[in-house]
Amino acid sequence: MSLSPRLLGQLEQLAFRHDELAQMLASPDVARDAARFQALSRELGEITPILELLRAHGRREQDLAAAERMLLEERDAELRAMAAEEAEAAREALAGLEESLRLRLLPKDPNDERSVFLEIRAGTGGEEAALFAADLARMYTRYAENRGFAVAVISASESERGGFKEIILEISGRGAYSRLKFESGGHRVQRIPETEAQGRIHTSACTVAVLPEVDEIAEITLNPADLRIDTYRASGAGGQHINKTDSAVRITHIPSGLAVACQEDRSQHKNRARAMALLQARLLEQEQEKQQSAAAQTRRLLVGSGDRSERIRTYNFPQGRVTDHRINLTLYRLEAVLAGDLDALIDPLIREYQADLLARLGEDA
Repeated sequence: MSLSPRLLGQLEQLAFRHDELAQMLASPDVARDAARFQALSRELGEITPILELLRAHGRREQDLAAAERMLLEERDAELRAMAAEEAEAAREALAGLEESLRLRLLPKDPNDERSVFLEIRAGTGGEEAALFAADLARMYTRYAENRGFAVAVISASESERGGFKEIILEISGRGAYSRLKFESGGHRVQRIPETEAQGRIHTSACTVAVLPEVDEIAEITLNPADLRIDTYRASGAGGQHINKTDSAVRITHIPSGLAVACQEDRSQHKNRARAMALLQARLLEQEQEKQQSAAAQTRRLLVGSGDRSERIRTYNFPQGRVTDHRINLTLYRLEAVLAGDLDALIDPLIREYQADLLARLGEDA
């Protein structure tokens, strides 16, 4: 079982790049440049496991060739049976290794390693939708913490009964976007509200938008002259200090009219930094929409209007199930999902995306 010429060509390029990186990292000039050394080391670390898979593939090819020779040359029935088993095991291993190599060589989303801003907004359903927004915020917070990501509330608008009309989370950690990017869209809940006297099931909806956070070396450069920065006293919980000092920050980007606010920290400096990062992320998204208007998966296209009929996922409380409509996956473990056990939904979405990408690459070959 041989690798395709296309795959071999990609692997040969990686092997050449691996040797080139090793030589560059051994250079004293590179060693003195910490940022460059770190970037090259990261690239080398991404290539090395792929070449290890290639070496494993080569070893299994040798095993298969040896077993097939034994089948041709050996006359003893017992040894032939053993050789046939070894050949079959080698073929299965080669198929798995080739699939792993193909997945490793898929084009990477440049945002996959970034942290994210995750925005949740209550849609149709009034107070019940706001309570569902709070459920989603807890779910994503627990999931992020379970994966070792840091979570901070950038801003929140509470409803009368403790839900959220809107809440924006910053989820920080390498690979956060790769795990959460498929969460953008309409989320629908079906349950009996506490205020429902006749036990009727109500349907409400929220929208979720996941935006990759811009690096410090940002694609978007902000001109201070284009910004209006206002400070004001924060509202809501937080003790005496948060309500007596002008710690909340609102930044308005005058040319675009975009405005962001952050009031969650006691430090005006930290609120300003987070608001600035969120503004950059939104402006970057806006630029990507202009440049790739035909294909860009913008927030508007992903999350829809917040109407009950527009949804990517349904959370049904009476039946204890959650359904992802994009891949027709239903799990009867709603309680675990809301407690942050999202991998059972996210992993199949990633596999489906990879399968689609492989299919498209196959068509283009």
